[in-house]
Amino acid sequence: MKTAGVFTATKKNGDKYYRASLTYRNKHISLGSYDSEELAGKAYSFARSLIKSTRSIEEYDPSCGLDFEKYVVLINFRDNRVYIHNPIYLQKHFFLYYLDRDHVYKFDVEDLFYYSEHKISRRGDHLFVADYGMQVNLRSRYGIKKHAVLNRDYRFINNDRFDYRYENIEIINRYHGVRKKTYKTGRIIYRVVILINGNYTVGSYPSEEMAAIAYNKAVDIVKRVYPSRSYEQNYVDTLSPSAYADIYTGIEISEKITSLLNTTSPST
Repeated sequence: MKTAGVFTATKKNGDKYYRASLTYRNKHISLGSYDSEELAGKAYSFARSLIKSTRSIEEYDPSCGLDFEKYVVLINFRDNRVYIHNPIYLQKHFFLYYLDRDHVYKFDVEDLFYYSEHKISRRGDHLFVADYGMQVNLRSRYGIKKHAVLNRDYRFINNDRFDYRYENIEIINRYHGVRKKTYKTGRIIYRVVILINGNYTVGSYPSEEMAAIAYNKAVDIVKRVYPSRSYEQNYVDTLSPSAYADIYTGIEISEKITSLLNTTSPST
């Protein structure tokens, strides 16, 4: 007798496998593929009981037969009546994205459409999504630079590194090579550092924009000496092209940087 909710399929090599699925609120939902009819039937039976229960996400047990992501999807559909194929659970003013049971990220509701269509992946400490065939660093969506350091270049205001709501993210240093320094007197300066063979100090400046331009000027010099090196320059969108050019021309940077132009045999 055929098991309810289970369908037989065949791999390219001719091996047989079993697919489980159910229809809930007029939505046909695939539950996964299994090596045996018994396992597929177990997943189907559990899914049916889950959508009729009050079981929470925290009560997940791997022995239920469903993978964790599908478990979250079904509970969200049950509770919120919205089907989302990624492991998202809706709250009133935000939503939770379950990367796995131990890594639950919080986002503003205006990001829901994006994360409904883009699956988050993780490699080490790096989060990324596939977007138009490219791996896009998730943090860049929130103005966090690729090599930014937590609590130096940005911070989570409530100290929850899983909370990516916009109000919880403070960008301390927006530009490459620029480090904000606040004195006890309240005075603020922006120190610029560039990595050549070790860190070189470019200078200290009264504004972020000046510091960002000083870094760009230093990069232009370094690349003339070390053309094979790659540096990501700063895009300063708060200044007109003429204002940018005036600052670039007049800004002073460390003699250690300008003296590189006198290097007779630069290494690459």
